[in-house]
Amino acid sequence: MVGIVVVTRAALLIARRAANWTVEEHLGGRSPACVALDLQRPDNVYCGTARAGLFRSRDGGRTWDSVGPGIHHPMVTALAVGQTEHADSLGTVYAGTEPSAVFRSDTGGDSWADLASLRALPSTHTWSFPPRPHTHHVRWIETDVSVAGRAFVAIEAGALVRTFDGGQTWRDRVRGGPYDTHTAATHAHAPGRIYSAAGDGYFESTDAGDSWRPPDDGLRHRYLIGVAVDPEDPDVVIVSATDGPGSAYSPRSAEAYVYRKTSGKPWGPAMTGLPEARGTTASRFATQVSEPGVIYAGNNRGLFRSDDAAQSWKALDITWPAPGFADGVAALACLPE
Repeated sequence: MVGIVVVTRAALLIARRAANWTVEEHLGGRSPACVALDLQRPDNVYCGTARAGLFRSRDGGRTWDSVGPGIHHPMVTALAVGQTEHADSLGTVYAGTEPSAVFRSDTGGDSWADLASLRALPSTHTWSFPPRPHTHHVRWIETDVSVAGRAFVAIEAGALVRTFDGGQTWRDRVRGGPYDTHTAATHAHAPGRIYSAAGDGYFESTDAGDSWRPPDDGLRHRYLIGVAVDPEDPDVVIVSATDGPGSAYSPRSAEAYVYRKTSGKPWGPAMTGLPEARGTTASRFATQVSEPGVIYAGNNRGLFRSDDAAQSWKALDITWPAPGFADGVAALACLPE
């Protein structure tokens, strides 16, 4: 069993299991927003916050320090750590912010470079976040698990853009691709394949984002939040979905579903063992390469685990400190043992 990192607005929560589950609470009052792990150095964990910048742990999340000299904005909205060619070196850390900018660190967060050419893309003048149309932000960064230096950056809202050289140059959105990606994934067994859960639906690319298709047969709810792929099988995909933003994030008005699809088959509900949709916020997912077929899901009703690639779920019996997941879950990640 791996440890689980749960990002909530109130705190960063880490559940670890020895004989029993224990829960640690970190960064309270700093509005955690995103999390990422360096799989080449698993003790290095990064957390971005909505008001206090970036924090780093060098001991698997037990203690935290503020880092990020060179990141010019206090709102860090997306994080990812990409592989490097040398397995024993630090991974390349990417941090996205509001307003939209991406910063890169090759020193584990000690120093950062502004990848400013992102803001020279032709589509930038159309980027706008509907609730605050005067601004926009980086919603997700997906570093390609198959290719060092390749990363996909989702701007909310307006584009899914790409870099193939670690952020030195950027490729703009393409016709027919997702406009409002919330979460993206790549897979070690499917080089060049990208999965996008977006406000405008579900999209897949098999050519590193040069072209896209929307395989949405059976998907009754098209506003998508989370996406996860079975670590063992790149054709088994799950998403969390609602009718729109009004039913995705607030527990008072939430009505969120989970769907699953396999190769050559349409989407179907994947709710067995999960709470009913009404009153449940959109789930966020996490997987770990060492656990084939295992997917974790978190929402305002708790933390759930599937060991059959989302065909069924079981709630994890963990006692969380108040307020727990009352406002929903912003992100999940797995800590290696």
